[in-house]
Amino acid sequence: MRLELTKRSTPSSLMTYLSPIIGLALALIAGAIMFSFLGKPPLGALYAYFIEPVSEMWSVHELLIKAAPLILMGAGLCVCYQSNNWNIGAEGQMIMGGMAGSILPVLFPQIAGPFVLPAMLIMGVIGGMAYAGIPALLKTKFKTNEILTSLMLVYIAQLILDWTVRGPWRNPHGLNFPETRQFDAFARLPEMIPADGRANFGFVIAVVVALLIWVLMAKTMKGFQVKVIGASPRAAKFAGFDAKNMVFFAFLLAGATAGLAGIVEVAGASGQLRTTISPGYGFTAIIVAFLGRLNPIGAIVAGLVLALTFLGGEAAQISLGVSDKVARVFQGLILFFVLACDTLILYRIRFVASKIIPKGAA
Repeated sequence: MRLELTKRSTPSSLMTYLSPIIGLALALIAGAIMFSFLGKPPLGALYAYFIEPVSEMWSVHELLIKAAPLILMGAGLCVCYQSNNWNIGAEGQMIMGGMAGSILPVLFPQIAGPFVLPAMLIMGVIGGMAYAGIPALLKTKFKTNEILTSLMLVYIAQLILDWTVRGPWRNPHGLNFPETRQFDAFARLPEMIPADGRANFGFVIAVVVALLIWVLMAKTMKGFQVKVIGASPRAAKFAGFDAKNMVFFAFLLAGATAGLAGIVEVAGASGQLRTTISPGYGFTAIIVAFLGRLNPIGAIVAGLVLALTFLGGEAAQISLGVSDKVARVFQGLILFFVLACDTLILYRIRFVASKIIPKGAA
């Protein structure tokens, strides 16, 4: 017996909904096997990953904090990838957005008032857009590969952040630690339910932005252009859609959401700028986009799932003594199996009896 993939005449509506569930189930099985090879109890490891992080209210708040930047960047990347623009640099755009949004509370702490936080959010958006515009410009003017340029710009952003925080922006009263001064209350995102945990309104912002992007993609002509250009550039050309303008639109939108995620993280959970804004949210957001089926609403669910694996990884490090690398491997397993199971939408698996060829037959 052997397995054979047979192309379906039409995509399966049932498998459109079942394939991510099958993929997650297979990822859980593979994860259990991985933990058993590491000498850890599989059920205990999965409990630490998926149940322990939401067993108490304060940990639910931490889940929302980690989900906010993932949802924001994942929703923006959905537009990029649907338009066939491969932005791999959301991490760098998040960093530059966080830095741009921190200019007011770091360099001008004497400025106070209710307008400071909205100004910070706007500056974060502009910072992310400006940085995302670099690979867009290079692609449209010089036909450079946006995967390479956007990825390399991540490391440049990290070095700029490190130099800035250790140098000109370092807190003179911070006992020589590489961090800026603490933001004042008017420069911080307010907490949603302070009595239960420290989750702030960044999660609300993330959900609202994701819903707005869904409306853009599902209900507007620009969303239609994104889908046509991504699915068939030749058809888009006949329709008169400008592919170069779409490159800028997709990158700038993704950069805006990444920059917003950066300042949400800095003004929310951190309360100051540090040498590391993100533990890799920008790269995990790529998984969020694909796990959410390149749908901004799906990105909300996927962002919560991936945030759960971040918290679960931390819980597993404490309760099981595994490294943080294991958490990243587990995230990779989820992406691999979910994308692999997408094959079931277009293909049907069937078992075929292998033919036995007699000896001496030609």
